[in-house]
Amino acid sequence: MGYCFTDLTTACQNDWHAYIEHDFVRQLGNATLPEASFRHYLKQDYLFLTHFARAYALAAYKSATLADLRQAHESMKAIVDVELDLHVGLCGTWGVSEDELAAMSESRATLAYTRYVLDTGSRGDLLDLHVAMAPCLIGYGEIADRLNARASTVRGAANPFDAWLAVYEGDEFQAAVRAERTWLDARLAEVTSGRFAELARIFRDATRLEIDFWQMGLDRMD
Repeated sequence: MGYCFTDLTTACQNDWHAYIEHDFVRQLGNATLPEASFRHYLKQDYLFLTHFARAYALAAYKSATLADLRQAHESMKAIVDVELDLHVGLCGTWGVSEDELAAMSESRATLAYTRYVLDTGSRGDLLDLHVAMAPCLIGYGEIADRLNARASTVRGAANPFDAWLAVYEGDEFQAAVRAERTWLDARLAEVTSGRFAELARIFRDATRLEIDFWQMGLDRMD
């Protein structure tokens, strides 16, 4: 039996929906999210991105083919050379300086998810690592699609969080989501049922940690 990415979300359907339909996301789309919650999330997401760059460096180390090595390199380069600069700029518009970002401590939710990803990748293979990272990359793309499809979503100047949504609905990010799904579909099609069960557990755990990350932002927890 061949598997695909959708089978991972089906295997933890309740957790997946709790993640992509989280109150943080809903309030962000409705422009009702407390600005202090968004600012706290933004600062922690900067730290999150730095660790995801490290995860792509680990992916390069784990790569057995030139194609996978190039993919890991390009993904890490995109975070270091593009995403982090954009994130610093977005933080600046919310009154958070680069010096403040550099001096921040990680919240427990940031520590938990980023270290889980790095530990999973260190112990496992390249597919384990990609599955652990998938809730972030693919999930954000799906969240943007869902918010765009909702009549209640506020767009433009009436929503102070519209710039965030614009990043994840953008062509570049959505292309990365499609490429990751294609990569995962090709590799999941070849795994056994026992191996898929292992990967589904990784995906479920990572999704739960993403839920905690949203909650951290909503509650402004350290």
